[in-house]
Amino acid sequence: MSSTASPRLVVLVGPTGSGKSALAIQLYKALPGEIISADSRYLYQELNIGTAKPGPEELGSVPHHLINVTTLDAPWSLGVYQQQARALINAINNRQRLPILVGGTGQYVRAILENWEIPAQIPLEDMRAAIEAWGERIGFDALHRRLERIDPEAAANIDFRNKRRTIRALEVIFATGMRFSSQRKKSASPCDAIVLGLSWPREELYARIDARIDSMLAQGFVEEVRTLRDAGKSELLRRMGIIGYPEILRHLEGEISLEEAVSLIRRNTRIYVRRQANWFKPTDPQIHWIKASDPAVLEKMLDLINGYYKLQG
Repeated sequence: MSSTASPRLVVLVGPTGSGKSALAIQLYKALPGEIISADSRYLYQELNIGTAKPGPEELGSVPHHLINVTTLDAPWSLGVYQQQARALINAINNRQRLPILVGGTGQYVRAILENWEIPAQIPLEDMRAAIEAWGERIGFDALHRRLERIDPEAAANIDFRNKRRTIRALEVIFATGMRFSSQRKKSASPCDAIVLGLSWPREELYARIDARIDSMLAQGFVEEVRTLRDAGKSELLRRMGIIGYPEILRHLEGEISLEEAVSLIRRNTRIYVRRQANWFKPTDPQIHWIKASDPAVLEKMLDLINGYYKLQG
């Protein structure tokens, strides 16, 4: 590839529980390529069972990037993720391999594909603390509703459970006097990208998710959360709003039974799946959707990839 050509990029998207991680490993072996995670939960070393992160065997046998790169005490911003992912895409192309961007975090994928300019407002610790205190006083659901009134587009793209991102959006709005969403500019993609999507009928997907939640519990998810709580990470987990961890924390603190916690995890995961559909729409002409249950799913994806780059020269 010439030094002036846009870097190639294969993007694999789909809802949580759709089988992206396993298929990405198959794509890696067939292309060959290298996998870049686009899952915000996989960044954190402490979060394993409850995020369905690939295990040590998978991570050891196949090159994965942007997994286990930071800790809950040092959360990454979207801008940091974008910068690191861009550098990896270029480096993998320079190695004459195909980067495979895989994950269901819509903001991460779109920030790369649409070349977002992330608001550069520096953190204002006093303002951030004041907004957090406001959220503690009125409740973070109510704080998210305040964001929705001020900037509906930003609120629609931030999960109401994610306190950290809600606070950051309000901080930027109050500091600049501009809507957070209006500061996220898009431009032409810097990558020569083909986007592939894994689709499931909704009820089959829900059944897969339920089975995965049961598997997490059998693997020791409650003990993982207990260990994090005992290490003083409870508030960090609540602030991140990653589904599963706050619910299990409530159980460990005696607020709800384990059965109630699991029921909430199932419900909240279904809500999350519906929110993911806003990022990865079935009608999006950029996404080549393939039925995940198709026995020839890998072959069809390889045909699409090879055909696309053959046309591109």
